[in-house]
Amino acid sequence: MRRPDPFHWIAYAFGAGLPARNSEWVLHDVTAPTWWLRHLGRATVQLLPLLVILYLVVPGPPWVRLMGALAGALIGYFYSVAYMNESAETRVGKAGYPVGTAAATREARRAPDDEEARRRYNAQWRTD
Repeated sequence: MRRPDPFHWIAYAFGAGLPARNSEWVLHDVTAPTWWLRHLGRATVQLLPLLVILYLVVPGPPWVRLMGALAGALIGYFYSVAYMNESAETRVGKAGYPVGTAAATREARRAPDDEEARRRYNAQWRTD
């Protein structure tokens, strides 16, 4: 698995596809246990330039500009989280995987935990 270089990662954060050599990393990126934190990190990279411009361009006292940037960040994060799964599927699609691969991979990784939880639940509460 090859990680992208910083230039390609920034382009990836803004929605560009990565070279084929990084396709395995893309799948890992959107299916790792911390995939949602990675998504929020990419969203932060996308929002940061806009928030800085908003802070610098809006006239008024610094606290008003800061509150405007904060409100913009909250709206940006809201929509980013709302479309998190779709964004992950688009990324794996650009990496050459069929759509649905990210969700299926995350589900397959979670399935053994579900079986273990079911076994413990049955041992605790089912007395057949």
